[in-house]
Amino acid sequence: MTAQTDTPGSVTAVYQVSGMSCGHCEGSVSREISGIPGVSSVTAVAATGEVTVVSAAPLEEAAVRAAVDEAGFEFKGRA
Repeated sequence: MTAQTDTPGSVTAVYQVSGMSCGHCEGSVSREISGIPGVSSVTAVAATGEVTVVSAAPLEEAAVRAAVDEAGFEFKGRA
């Protein structure tokens, strides 16, 4: 997936996460990723495993992976 710019100064990236099965799972993943500096929005969808992240600049994949791991799920990479 190629990063897209939605508004000036923001970057959107979509990641694949496995193991989410409900709204609580979505919330856990969203909370952890929201803690990464520069993140302004996170939308996790358990049904598809997709997590859409809007940030001020491209994020280091290692930071996203660590946040997903902290939430207890498996980071699969960019969707």
